[in-house]
Amino acid sequence: MFNIFLTQSGGILGPIETILGWILNAIYEFLNLFGIQNVAIVIILFTFIVRGLMIPLTIKQQKFSKMSSIMNPEITKIQAKYKGKKDEASLRKQQAETQAVYQKYGASPTAGCLPMLITLPIMFALYRVIYNIPAYVNDINNMYSNIAEAIRGSSGYLDIMVEMASKVGVKTSSFNEIAGEGIISVNHLIDILNKFRSAEWNELKEQFPTLLQIIDSNYANIYNVNRFLGGLNIMDPPGYSFPGILVPIIAAGLQFIQGKQTQALNPSDKDNPMGSTMNAMNTVMPIMSGVFCIMLPIGVGLYWVAGSLFAIIQQFVINKYMDKVDVETLIEKNVMKANKRKSKLGIDPNASMEELAKKQTRSIEASVESKDISTTSYANSVKKNYEPSNYKKSNVSYKAGSIAANAHLLSNRNNDKGEK
Repeated sequence: MFNIFLTQSGGILGPIETILGWILNAIYEFLNLFGIQNVAIVIILFTFIVRGLMIPLTIKQQKFSKMSSIMNPEITKIQAKYKGKKDEASLRKQQAETQAVYQKYGASPTAGCLPMLITLPIMFALYRVIYNIPAYVNDINNMYSNIAEAIRGSSGYLDIMVEMASKVGVKTSSFNEIAGEGIISVNHLIDILNKFRSAEWNELKEQFPTLLQIIDSNYANIYNVNRFLGGLNIMDPPGYSFPGILVPIIAAGLQFIQGKQTQALNPSDKDNPMGSTMNAMNTVMPIMSGVFCIMLPIGVGLYWVAGSLFAIIQQFVINKYMDKVDVETLIEKNVMKANKRKSKLGIDPNASMEELAKKQTRSIEASVESKDISTTSYANSVKKNYEPSNYKKSNVSYKAGSIAANAHLLSNRNNDKGEK
């Protein structure tokens, strides 16, 4: 099901994983100074430290959430105002009014997503490092390397290890050295060995009886560093028996508490369709966490438990901090920051979107009005000169529109020109 290789990987997350790997190795070596060699404790401390480093981003996201609780009712009203209107003019008006609300509070529609976009790669890299501990912790890597080197020196190891790899869900088809040189590298052997549970280790001893002493001595060290709650191995799934079943239960319970905590901080509007979606997520996610923790190794479940526990404590502290933050002051600071950004872009910070729109509308109306005035003046001039009427000279009257009247009009014009 999961085909993640424990060899340090590159790609986009590679640099992040390397930094997190240094932190993980530093924690292990620090605890080792006090005689503590336990991966479970390392995972918990590692999760707390990395989550702690991301607190500034979390606070920024919470500030946006607090402002959203004020903005959302206004945005919901705008959505209700244009509900069912799909014409282009209505969509543009809805977008302009929504943008005006964000501008009013000095916020951006993407402000809440930005911290998440930054933290998500870190969280993915964190998970991969937790899942790939032998690739990053030097002492643990040496334990596996001793066994891997001994296996590579045994004849016929290739077919045996390929078959055992398939049993633990590692696809060796991506190991280029198998097709090219007919061997498996030490790192890829560690990829396979790290997926072994108790049953696979016993089978390994049967497959390589001449390596029994090397396997036993190193496996004893591996078991000790992976031991948790007495006899549990963090590389094994917890199963349904006690005390292993406590891991998925605690993970689901903490996930549920975390969801309720977030929901209390950001109460959803009943008219907002996102509200029902969030409520459903807060119910489904804890169940999914529990199910995944049953299937995955205990070490991954510990990471989720530690992460949720830290998030709950962090949220409690941040809530106390946010209670002291004045919303008006927060909005004022955001508006000032937004105005500075606009000034750098050459945009007048004092001009709102509505004013700009009205200004543009007024200029258009003024242009049209000036055209109407000139047209009206010309029309009045023509009307004045050519409007049919009863013309009189001395006692002579002319019927309006008659040939005589028009001739008399032309005669008067010629006389005027002569006088000039």
